[in-house]
This record gives sequence, structure tokens and C-alpha cells, in this order.
Amino acid sequence: MPIERDRERAKRRYARRQKKLAERAAEKKRNQQVIGAVVAVLLVAAGVVLLTQLLPDDSNSSSTGATSSPSANASGPASAPTKTAKSYPSAPPKSLAEGATWNATMVTSAGDITMELYGDKAPQTVSSFIFLSKDGYYDDTSCHRLTTEGIYVLQCGDPTGTGTGGPGYQYGMENAPEDGKYPAGTLAMARGSDPGSNGSQFFMVYKDTVLPTDSGGYSIFGKVTNGLDVLQQVAAKGTSNGTGDGPPAEPVTIKNITVEKQ
Repeated sequence: MPIERDRERAKRRYARRQKKLAERAAEKKRNQQVIGAVVAVLLVAAGVVLLTQLLPDDSNSSSTGATSSPSANASGPASAPTKTAKSYPSAPPKSLAEGATWNATMVTSAGDITMELYGDKAPQTVSSFIFLSKDGYYDDTSCHRLTTEGIYVLQCGDPTGTGTGGPGYQYGMENAPEDGKYPAGTLAMARGSDPGSNGSQFFMVYKDTVLPTDSGGYSIFGKVTNGLDVLQQVAAKGTSNGTGDGPPAEPVTIKNITVEKQ
């Protein structure tokens, strides 16, 4: 009958509308899932880039390893002092650290920083640091890199101020934490992808930081005992390029480093 036919048509129209609504809802959900997946990938990629750009190789080679790439090296500020990195034929012997604890005072343009060096836990690293400090290698050099996002360090130890300079020798890992945790005040070595590429560049942690351990981590050879506030004040001013990884906005020059055994 006419009334029945109208009811059937109405039911079919309603069913079609419901089907279209369900299809639109499903499509919207798929789009949201795709967008979410893309965002997640981008976030992971950003994190990897940040970590891989943290600590450049301080060797004299043209490659800077997995923790950096030539294009990722952050140059020091134009006003920062730079000089040719002195080259040595080989690393000093571990015995120079004598398995003892050492005190170091770093006089910088931002303020003095005192450190305790672990000659017992990282004898090769401390021997190298003592040797280079006493030879004036670090005198009048800039801290060329500051990181303020995800990882929190001030990196120094390259006389050229480019992030690629080194002492001409390299040595292996020592005293790297298995959990990748580097508390505020930690003093550790920068390196490239090769765990044996430690040289002269080092970094000071001004805020608790976690670094990747898949390639061996980074050698901890001491801690800041006074002057952490100096690092934090430099960090608070950010980078000169306005990003989370670059030269510090407040140029930091190491005037000299003195060391003595406790």
C-alpha cells in the first residue's frame, strides 16, 4: 500500500544515511590514526637527530661519527677565540693520573669552575686531561656548543672552536654508566661513533641528562664541585642561534686550567 511503500522508502533512506555517517566516521578515524603515526615518527626522528648531533667527534678526521655529522657541528661564536689545535704523536700514559683523585680549576670568562677528576676510575682520560691542561692546550679556547633541549650540556675542549678539532691522538672508553644517566655536575668526554675516538673535547652537564648507551656511552672522568651555577647561568641565556643546540649566547672562553693531586 502507499503508506507501506513510503515507510520502506524512509527506512532505506535512513539506512543509507547511517551507512554514510559510519563511513565518514571510519574515514575520519583512519585519517587521525595516520596523522598520529606521522607525528610519532617525526617526534622520534627529532629525538634521534638531537641525540646524534650532541657530541661531535673530536678527532682530526673529516668524519664526526654517529653522534654528529660534518654539517651538524656547531661552530663557536664569531667573537670566540679560535686557534690551531696542537697535535701530539700519542696519548700520555695512564700512569700520569697515578690512580689518584685530582682537583682542577677552570678559569673561564663566565666564572671559575672547580672539578674533581677520577684518576682511579678513568686513568687514561684523566691522564690526557692533565697532560693537555698543563701544556696549555685548553688555554684561550671557547666552549663551542650548548644544548638546552632534551640533553643539557656545555661542550668545550676544541681549540678551533668548530667541534672538529682534537689533539692528534685518540683513546678508548672508561667509566661509562650502563644506564646512560649523567647527573648534573658530571664531567665526561665527547666522542664520535667509534668508542675509541675520545680525544680532547669534553662536556659538563648542568642538568640531569640521559644519553644513549647503544654505542658504549660516554666516559665520565670527574664532577663539578663548585661552579655548577656558572654553567646554569650560561645555559639560561640559551644559544646564539636561538635553537636547542648551538654556540652559547654568552660566549664562554676557557682562560686556563690548573690541576693538582689531592
